[in-house]
Amino acid sequence: MARQVWSIADSIVSPLGNTSEENYRQVRAGNSGIRLVNDARWSDKPFMTAAIESVQATDNATRFEQIALKALENALTGIALPADKTIFILSTTKGNIELLDAEQDNHPRIHLHAVAQHLGDIIGLKRNIVVSNACISGVLALIIAKRFLEAGQYDHAVVLGADVLSKFVVSGFQSLQAMSPALCKPFDANRTGINLGEAAGVMVLSAAPQAIGIDATVRLLGGAVSNDANHISGPSRTGEELALAVNQALYTSGLSINDIDFISAHGTATLYNDEMEAKAFDAAGLNTVPLNSLKGYYGHTLGAAGVIETIISMRSLLQNELIPTKGFDTFGVPKEINVYKELQPKPLNRILKTASGFGGCNAALVVEKVN
Repeated sequence: MARQVWSIADSIVSPLGNTSEENYRQVRAGNSGIRLVNDARWSDKPFMTAAIESVQATDNATRFEQIALKALENALTGIALPADKTIFILSTTKGNIELLDAEQDNHPRIHLHAVAQHLGDIIGLKRNIVVSNACISGVLALIIAKRFLEAGQYDHAVVLGADVLSKFVVSGFQSLQAMSPALCKPFDANRTGINLGEAAGVMVLSAAPQAIGIDATVRLLGGAVSNDANHISGPSRTGEELALAVNQALYTSGLSINDIDFISAHGTATLYNDEMEAKAFDAAGLNTVPLNSLKGYYGHTLGAAGVIETIISMRSLLQNELIPTKGFDTFGVPKEINVYKELQPKPLNRILKTASGFGGCNAALVVEKVN
């Protein structure tokens, strides 16, 4: 029998706050970190984004490293993890890419493995890996961590998802004409694209929480990944590949569609992503399950998205309430799905978190509350 994997601590650093609790309060109140920003570091023209503008690079640490370390320190406060039994996993798409903007392309930590080693050394963890698979990186990192712990290779895992704004990233999405000039509107008929954001989220997982004096109440169940094999930047036109990942996640959890109480979708507010997700949930038989996207609060935070959105969803699970999809007003996808747009109390036991990204990658993860 596979070992159970529990979430024992977490932290979010974002424009909405420096702890998970503060972030959840802001999201629950309907507040968004997205606003119009005019900063030549990132763009020659103003754009809508969720930026942590108070954090500035120093001689010793980039903005990416400062935000990541703050989240790590918050999550690990009061927790003593044995270094030989703990793995550190960094989920990011770009890491210290801001160093390119600063013309420091020879910086020793511009490579993802190097910054992972640097952060791991600071928190006292020598064993580390990098997960960088486009926008599913955060969910995939949690799935990989769960598998390491289930296999008994480690007892604990620290999963950090982090990305920051840079001219490289912003100009890339601008060139795809994917950026919305207003607050993004996931699954809405009038959606016009994404807002980018920056954040760091940490989840500490354990297969032996009682050994370090923690009573856990939320565990990770099944997880799965798939690929569309369709296009480098365009998702599947049918959604069947994401549906496959969802079905496999349910199967490995020993669950049916009737056991899922709500879905935390990817919901980028681009035309084709939202259509694909709606088709996938329809194909999986999840049309009536309450669903939200958190992109209207945080923007798309790339490698951080899967981690911070899972944390907010776990808080929602523990509070027995459904967080609405900010920016959603008018239904605008080809298959009926149950997009929530108002805060609502509801008994909750299990959530499904999904993510999709460039290259056609998809990931799905089931998280359960144990009373």
